[in-house]
Amino acid sequence: MAQVGIGTVTVDHSSILESASTTQGVLFPQLSTVERGTISMPANGLIIYNTDSNTLNINSGTSAVPVWDVINSETANCSKVGQSLKYNSSDTSSNINTTIAIDAPIFGTEEWNDNTSLFIVSGNTVQVTETGRYKIVVNLSILSTSTTSRKAPEIYLTVNGTQVGTFGSTGYIRRNSGHEETSLHINEVIDITANDVVAVQIIRSGSNNTATLRSTGSSNFYIEKRS
Repeated sequence: MAQVGIGTVTVDHSSILESASTTQGVLFPQLSTVERGTISMPANGLIIYNTDSNTLNINSGTSAVPVWDVINSETANCSKVGQSLKYNSSDTSSNINTTIAIDAPIFGTEEWNDNTSLFIVSGNTVQVTETGRYKIVVNLSILSTSTTSRKAPEIYLTVNGTQVGTFGSTGYIRRNSGHEETSLHINEVIDITANDVVAVQIIRSGSNNTATLRSTGSSNFYIEKRS
């Protein structure tokens, strides 16, 4: 098999192409994200320089279904930076104002999942298969469905069943003059280890009686790999 050496006459036996220089580098084709999307049937392993994100991108998918991962030299755990998952709620009947914390029924309808090998949803949890730092955004819209008692549910993230990060504790329902609705929110960045299981737990911190998610699609969960 023919080998090509640029700046060297001694090409490593495992390489078909080798370049050597102490004063120059190698430039990959420079494309915007839109231009990258116009590449017809990009080969698995194809590499380009993305001018929008200033990152090297490699196609880890197939020619028919390309998956453009980021090559990031800062850490070996950056191959899937920017990939994300979003789910909307569909359960509007389960009582979420309970004495014992439950996993919030927020994984109803998938909006998107950029990488089903990275984010694996099971019930109301998501398993994350790659170590890294992740941004998580949770929005719960809540409706009081009982006729008595003020309510104040709160939420928090769990990793493998252990609470992490902040609490969302703004869910007070007055139960007076039509005050029947509230919302809870979390915006966090947390470190996750490969195969950790993430959930949003909700528990009552005030009076009991029933409360549910407000309407289909009004609550959501978003997670994105940041590094």
